[in-house]
Amino acid sequence: MDDADTVPIPDESAASSCNTGGIFTFRSSRHFLENSEKLKKFYAGSQLCDVRLNCAGGFAVGAHRVVLAASSDYFAAMFTGSLNESKQNEIMINGVDSSALKCLINYCYTGEISLTESSVENLLSGACLLQLSEVVDACSEYLLSQLHPSNCLGIRNFADAQGCRKLRSFAETFTTDHFSDVVQQNEYLLLPPDDLYELLSSDDLNVSCESVVFNALITWLLYDIDQRKAHIGRLLSVVRLASLPPSFIADQVENHHLLSNNTECDRLIREAYKHLLLPHTRPHNKKPRKSIVGSLYIIGGMDLNKGALSIERYDYVKDIWSTVGQINARRLQFGVAVLENKIFVVGGREGLKALNSFECWDCDTGVWTSMTPMNAPRHGLAVAVLQDVIYAIGGHDGWSYLSSVERWYNGAKTWATVAEMITPRSGAGVAVLNDKIYVFGGRDGSQCLKSAEYYSPHTNKWTPIAHMSKKRGNVGVGILDGYIFVVGGIESPSCNTTTGSRRYSCVEKYDPRTDQWTTIANLSIGRDGIAVSALGDRLFAIGGFSGQHYLQLAEMFNPESNEWTKAGNLINGRAGACAAVIPAPVGTGGLTVNFSSANSSPNLNNIRSSSMPPPSTTTSGASGNFNANYL
Repeated sequence: MDDADTVPIPDESAASSCNTGGIFTFRSSRHFLENSEKLKKFYAGSQLCDVRLNCAGGFAVGAHRVVLAASSDYFAAMFTGSLNESKQNEIMINGVDSSALKCLINYCYTGEISLTESSVENLLSGACLLQLSEVVDACSEYLLSQLHPSNCLGIRNFADAQGCRKLRSFAETFTTDHFSDVVQQNEYLLLPPDDLYELLSSDDLNVSCESVVFNALITWLLYDIDQRKAHIGRLLSVVRLASLPPSFIADQVENHHLLSNNTECDRLIREAYKHLLLPHTRPHNKKPRKSIVGSLYIIGGMDLNKGALSIERYDYVKDIWSTVGQINARRLQFGVAVLENKIFVVGGREGLKALNSFECWDCDTGVWTSMTPMNAPRHGLAVAVLQDVIYAIGGHDGWSYLSSVERWYNGAKTWATVAEMITPRSGAGVAVLNDKIYVFGGRDGSQCLKSAEYYSPHTNKWTPIAHMSKKRGNVGVGILDGYIFVVGGIESPSCNTTTGSRRYSCVEKYDPRTDQWTTIANLSIGRDGIAVSALGDRLFAIGGFSGQHYLQLAEMFNPESNEWTKAGNLINGRAGACAAVIPAPVGTGGLTVNFSSANSSPNLNNIRSSSMPPPSTTTSGASGNFNANYL
């Protein structure tokens, strides 16, 4: 360091003073700046140094203990404690590159450091050892700016080795977000088996189809098959085979030469077929990954504006909602159905007028299309899809509570009446399972109901089933793992008053095989008008009315732990919204590079080489079956 490196001191005096109670206090605004400049000169001229730091390669530098201790917790512990180094004039610093140590000691005096692709690895390693937290953060930010499919695995492993949790987390997220591109890079081919197992186990892999993961595993195996064939069974176990189309399993998996004559692979393939036939037997680590479970939409509902217009879509991987469209009017208490990857909005009311309207929204184009209206106006209706037929069930026509049911055939594009429910209902929950339509709770005009019944299109009859434990109006219903869940709801003595009303946080699970109910974990807060839907291996409970607020709250239920955890909040609080899941498109499994960057791939070879050893030589419920009522 020379005088040219110092900051010039202003000529004018800068000071402040005050006179309080006869005590005159002088404060210099130049004192610390001048002293800092003097310390830098002492360091540059090796003057008044009281410790000498040595490291491998013969590098040595004199410094001042007080400056080092003030800048670094590592040196503070060394010099102020009872360690031998506190009394030594010369100290050996192991594990830090000589050029990095020089830069880091200089930083203690100047507060400045320069980062380059060639120096950042050693600087981060040294800063972690010396506990220079701001330098660690700066190096991490630099590496984050350089993340690329060709280096993200190495940066992740390097961050892990240095204990930089934030950097590791970002690198891991980048890796899973760009998985299809990462697996085409040399770093991926050099991954150790344990690291590959961890990567392929992630729920967050951003893939269009599980075949991308299977093909990536095969690519890794073929790179060094002689050394890697011993790991085939273990690594195939983290491929979600049951998320693959049966034809792909039969043609590409069963017949692959790497997997033949392997007992463990045969077992995994048989297990996949079982899980395809019996989805409720599928454990969590065999569930579809978040990127291929489809898109969850929330449509309309009641809000502070007396009707939400917006449509929000949930990003499962990022845990955030975004606004993607809007409905045509502030209608309430309508129902929704999903058919041919389009969302159909059925009935509802505008103000006090019950509607028989029927509209279709294309989520790809955002275009609304008017369809053939229902035979009867209905609000508070339940809507379901069974065998590509949309059913409009019960509700209220503006005069009375309805038990009538009508259905719409896409081919004929007309509505036809079918058997009436046993009990008139409005604000009921609905689910489709095992070719039956189940309806739960609601209100019949005099009270909220605990009764439930199902419809079979084969017999055109409604059949009662076991009652819920509580009367529930405006109840949310969803299907997961072969069970039907009824969530929240309200028990109110009259539709015209909230006096004596109770909003429930309790949740019940119905097993259609035994016709029995089981109580499970409660929601965090009691509410009604909850939108409920399964997405992947979780059940989501979204929005609702607490009695005071229209909620942005979203919670998701893990059936394995019997726990509700918070998901990302809605943008707009609402109650009585409709939930709809559009299935993800089935990908081809091809590995095509689509990563683009303004810069070419960063040349962080030191990180890669130090991290990578060289080689030796069907959803849980029918989609489109949703409760969409709010009284």
